[in-house]
Amino acid sequence: MTHPAYDLYSPAVQSTCVIFASPHSGRAYSAAFLAQTKLNSHAIRSSEDAYMDELFADAPSHGAPLIAARTPRAYVDFNRAPEELDPALIDGVRRISPNPRVASGLGVIPRVVAGGRVIYDGKISLEQAHARITQHWRPWHDRLQTLLDESARLFGQSVLIDCHSMPHEALDNITGPRPDVVIGDRFGASASPALVEEVSAALSDAGLRCVRNAPFAGAYVTQHYGKPGRHQHAIQIEVDRALYMNEQTLEKRADFDDLRRLMGAVAARIAAAGAADDRTLAAE
Repeated sequence: MTHPAYDLYSPAVQSTCVIFASPHSGRAYSAAFLAQTKLNSHAIRSSEDAYMDELFADAPSHGAPLIAARTPRAYVDFNRAPEELDPALIDGVRRISPNPRVASGLGVIPRVVAGGRVIYDGKISLEQAHARITQHWRPWHDRLQTLLDESARLFGQSVLIDCHSMPHEALDNITGPRPDVVIGDRFGASASPALVEEVSAALSDAGLRCVRNAPFAGAYVTQHYGKPGRHQHAIQIEVDRALYMNEQTLEKRADFDDLRRLMGAVAARIAAAGAADDRTLAAE
């Protein structure tokens, strides 16, 4: 299924309560948006979680739906709340209580991309911001909640694996061995411990070094959808971009397909943990 905001890849038969999502890999940059930004077509992509949808493309073959953004993060950020509007960018927005994401230019309509590079010469209208939320943000989240509700109906629970990538430099201050993946569960608030352990084991057994919640514990998506008490769980995974791409050129590494196959095996194991004959894992 294709929508202007997303592509939905559904399995022939859904056999697991797990949903995979890639909210920041969208690369459908419209001509109108590229004409509006002061950045070139390469620089505007620097905040994109490039190719994360491709790394998890095998999820449907293991019985799990995959919803992948078409809308670019630089246009509207699906991992922010709709009220996180930036008064420094959007005309007519009143200043609200301090919000570090908005203050840094990373609200629901971003003002900057990676490195703090400003996207626009001036401001955009409140009407433009609301249109982006109505036409892109809202359909993505409506579809995601529908997928989670359907999984809960079929399996008694739902599990969201929120797939992201992170700049290699984001890990420069990590003490000890540099991790390949950061797992975020908002310090235990968004998913059951048993489920987080299973996701961690799936990644570690595949040879990937993992840490939890530092420097990324999860943002709006994990906070909003992670409701373990209601049998709805959300876990964010952040993969080091240097494992599969050149961050300067945005080109895939020559061994990209090796990591894609590895992530396919990880997705298979996570999906199996949420299969119909094993409902106890996420419910603990």
